[in-house]
Amino acid sequence: MQKSFDANAAGTEVPSDETMALINRFTQKELGKDEVFVFSAVLCDNEIDRDFERFSAESLKALAPLFLGKTAIKNHSMNADDQSARTFKTEVICDETRKNSLGEPYTYLKAYCYMPRLPKNEELIAEIGAGIKKEVSVSCAVQKAVCSVCGKDERQEPCQHRRGRIYGDTLCHFSLEEPTDAYEWSFVAVPAQKNAGVTKSFSLEKVLEKAVKTEKAEGIYLTKAEAGKLQKEFAALKAKAADGERYLAVLRETFLKESAKAFPTFSEEMRQAICRDLSTEELQTACEAFKEARKTAQIPVPLLAARKNTGEKAVQNTAFKF
Repeated sequence: MQKSFDANAAGTEVPSDETMALINRFTQKELGKDEVFVFSAVLCDNEIDRDFERFSAESLKALAPLFLGKTAIKNHSMNADDQSARTFKTEVICDETRKNSLGEPYTYLKAYCYMPRLPKNEELIAEIGAGIKKEVSVSCAVQKAVCSVCGKDERQEPCQHRRGRIYGDTLCHFSLEEPTDAYEWSFVAVPAQKNAGVTKSFSLEKVLEKAVKTEKAEGIYLTKAEAGKLQKEFAALKAKAADGERYLAVLRETFLKESAKAFPTFSEEMRQAICRDLSTEELQTACEAFKEARKTAQIPVPLLAARKNTGEKAVQNTAFKF
């Protein structure tokens, strides 16, 4: 189910003096009531979303002040031209008459926003009024993702429970706790949250690394999508490793050639032994040092070449002159 935010009749209602005072805190110049379009949006709630994650009521309360003053954009674009509105007020509303899927009072974060009535915004204002632009998605950061089955933080101590599966009578999902920042919210076509939307990043590499380092870990459980991603990562790493081996072989060959020129008295076995013990970085440094030494080496001088006057009195070998 998709939930639209509560648009104020496409801005037909005249903003109050109190509303304008809140809006003008974020403007460079004071705007009049006829210069702004005001609407509200449900950003996120405490319902389980499509990724089997949710915000707790406490997290929603913590997010409310973080979204104050944040911009609204399109599709989480980083282009400044896609900025459309700004949030001037937020509040967390608990609807005691309604329960979420966990039996808790339905709680949601509501944002009040404004945009200037400019020609370029007329189309967006019309789409909001017509209910075309209604689904939204938020971008934020949280400290914890807590498993509903075992209570472990997925980011610090990954567990074996898989989101979306039922263990006993408990549906596995992760509660997003301790928000640290809110970046923006966007108009999107299909949000992650069923009722609003939330964008979150998942790092398979970090989860695997933490799972491997956990001494008490009994196993690592992956979904089909995660396993597919892991296979691609392994293939890319194998290709990079093969390139590294080829480069290392070239470095060792160069080292042996250059070291033979620099230290001709060293045996082949000695140079091979030295070469095996050196890292890639050490081989690079050694090869560069050998090449530089060859450039600065003294050029051989013929025996009959003219010698520079060293300031000492020339020896008079007149007895040997013809």
